[in-house]
Amino acid sequence: MIDQLPDGVTPYKRTPTFTEETIPAGLLNDHQTKEGTWGLIRVEEGELRYIVTDPRRTPAEVILSEATPPGVVEPTILHRVEPLGAVRFHVEFSRLEP
Repeated sequence: MIDQLPDGVTPYKRTPTFTEETIPAGLLNDHQTKEGTWGLIRVEEGELRYIVTDPRRTPAEVILSEATPPGVVEPTILHRVEPLGAVRFHVEFSRLEP
């Protein structure tokens, strides 16, 4: 699991803030970003488990909170999240600009 975005990526989109009740079902199951799209999972309140499940990576998980650095989502790498009680978070998407 990597802990920072590579140099040269630029944010281009942000999700709404999700809670344990409004989190889309797709985020709770294995999913991936497109080629060239990076994500930062930013917890605003509470805790969220970020789990990397892709067979191309060593299985890993980390507990994210407002006190921790954001979770870094690599392009095309399978992952999912799991709320640990009440939580508020959003995802910022970035990509390499030409």
